[in-house]
Amino acid sequence: MTPGGPATRVVPAGFVRAHTQVRRPSLVPEVRLHVADDVVALWEAMEDDAGGAGEAPPFWAAAWPGGQALARAVLDDPGLVAGRTVLDLGSGSGLVAVAAVLAGARWVLASDVDPFSRTAIGVNAGLNGVAGISVTGDVLDRDPPAVDVVLAGDVCYDREMTERVLPFLDRARARGCEVLVGDPGRPYLPHQRLEPVTALDVPETEGPGTRRTTVWRLP
Repeated sequence: MTPGGPATRVVPAGFVRAHTQVRRPSLVPEVRLHVADDVVALWEAMEDDAGGAGEAPPFWAAAWPGGQALARAVLDDPGLVAGRTVLDLGSGSGLVAVAAVLAGARWVLASDVDPFSRTAIGVNAGLNGVAGISVTGDVLDRDPPAVDVVLAGDVCYDREMTERVLPFLDRARARGCEVLVGDPGRPYLPHQRLEPVTALDVPETEGPGTRRTTVWRLP
């Protein structure tokens, strides 16, 4: 989920498969994902079995609301990505990347700082039988890649990350990229700068209830 951090570590695919369960996200039943029913147990396994997890929780092992809303948006309106190249920023589980390919994207670059995420993206792509997803680490301090569309789910979860993400999204938009952001009402997202595309009620990843989640376009 978070785009920034160690770029060289490789996590075995077997770790992801062994410590997660396959589920279909509530809002995106077309896609199957390896997710964690017990996040604490997974985090402990990351420390014990995979040589240390660092400080990052296993964000990659859940289908977050902004990502579910973005995935739903591209599957319901394939014209957003069909035949186009896509960057999935802060890819996490790879849900949005997989949905973009299913919606007809020509190629997807999935970016995430977390080496566990980068492995999970490949595992989940294979689980869904999709090709055409490449995986990379942090891109926020670089020029935006040469893509047509940037999809960013749940990236403005705190002030520090928002301060890194927004300039990158502005640079991508200035280069002509379509920029879509999925967010469940977090206070750090500058809503006044964005145009709503669609709003959906996404079941909570932890506990009962739903979260009103909006897909925004950067004009």
